Amino acid sequence: MKFATYKNDTRDGQLMMVSRDLSQAYSLKDIAPTMQYALDNWAQVEAELKNVYEQLNDNQLNAEGFSPQRCESPLPRAYQWADGSAYVNHVELVRKARGAEMPESFWSDPLMYQGGSDDFIGPTEDIILPSDEWGVDFEGEIAVVTDDVPMQCSPEDAVQRIRLLMLVNDVSLRGLIPGELAKGFGFFQSKPASAFSPVAVTPDEMGDAWKDGKVHLPLRTTYNGELFGKPEAGEDMTFNFGELVAHAAKSRNLGAGAIIGSGTVSNKQGTDHGSAVSEGGRGYSCIAEIRMIETIRDGEPTTPFMQFGDKVHMEMLDKNGDSIFGAIDQQLKPLKA
Repeated sequence: MKFATYKNDTRDGQLMMVSRDLSQAYSLKDIAPTMQYALDNWAQVEAELKNVYEQLNDNQLNAEGFSPQRCESPLPRAYQWADGSAYVNHVELVRKARGAEMPESFWSDPLMYQGGSDDFIGPTEDIILPSDEWGVDFEGEIAVVTDDVPMQCSPEDAVQRIRLLMLVNDVSLRGLIPGELAKGFGFFQSKPASAFSPVAVTPDEMGDAWKDGKVHLPLRTTYNGELFGKPEAGEDMTFNFGELVAHAAKSRNLGAGAIIGSGTVSNKQGTDHGSAVSEGGRGYSCIAEIRMIETIRDGEPTTPFMQFGDKVHMEMLDKNGDSIFGAIDQQLKPLKA
């Protein structure tokens, strides 16, 4: 199944069923008015939701054309948003660029931070910030949305509790990160509101691209109209989503609607640092990573972070070239006084 949330006069929007080809949308107000309601009552409403989805794809409903511009994030706000760093190649590059050794434990114990979940950005809404001098960066990721997950859940059981998949633009302020980490309390101001794809999909929609708790398709990022990266999400993912969800549930229960992110999708590409699309490589899912490569290779970075007016587009296509989640399509703009 595929879901979206349309903006309305409430904080949590109106849940919509979206056709497989993303052409049609149908209101689910009589079954589940919001995405959170559907997740809270999944066992009770799943069969009815599946029936609507089948009818929608068979053109049996009085549906309307799907409009990503009307979308909030699938969960406009969430009880929990925790972002991991499953692609350890990305972490290794960050540390290598500043001459720091990476602890061996990073290969066996996932990194994860608690993000802000009360104010997500819509998939086609502008990224609004007071300054573009804070090292504004995009980060292309995949996220899962869970059902209830009990404390000490095993990775194998955790995979079965994943209800939805989405794309993420985890906006980061690289210039603020070092000072925050130096305090020893982790990210806060350096992690403003994130954006999620207009459509969230159930894992079965992915077919054989969903395997071993990973998504085996490229994540495409276009920056200011040029292809910036197309790394394969199923490669170099040290921790799968079952392991990430289980890690988050080590010492706490997770409620239905918890969002767990993969961290920046990153490929090693058979070298120490990968290569840009312009060099025949798969490119990158964030600006910081290409700046790391430039630092390692040339002694200093040359690619600037985002400036006001810059645009980023993120999308994942299936093997037939069709969009699965719709696109995150955003522009960086200043906060107006």
